[in-house]
Amino acid sequence: MQNAPRCGAKTRSGKPCQSPAMPNGRCWMHGGPSPGAPKGNQHALKNGRYTAQAIARRRELSALIREARSMLGCRA
Repeated sequence: MQNAPRCGAKTRSGKPCQSPAMPNGRCWMHGGPSPGAPKGNQHALKNGRYTAQAIARRRELSALIREARSMLGCRA
């Protein structure tokens, strides 16, 4: 780790950054790639409200309610 190439970007004080560089030549703070969450990230899943299945199910239920109301002649 001590022999790793250094970032070299200028810091606020004007001195070169001494953080270890990634393959692109900069450290994670000065231009490293941001790949985002990994595929299939389970830590980001809070609830299932906005999954494609849940949205489709809500649309089906709304359509059924609209159809029932139209058949019964309700206006609400």
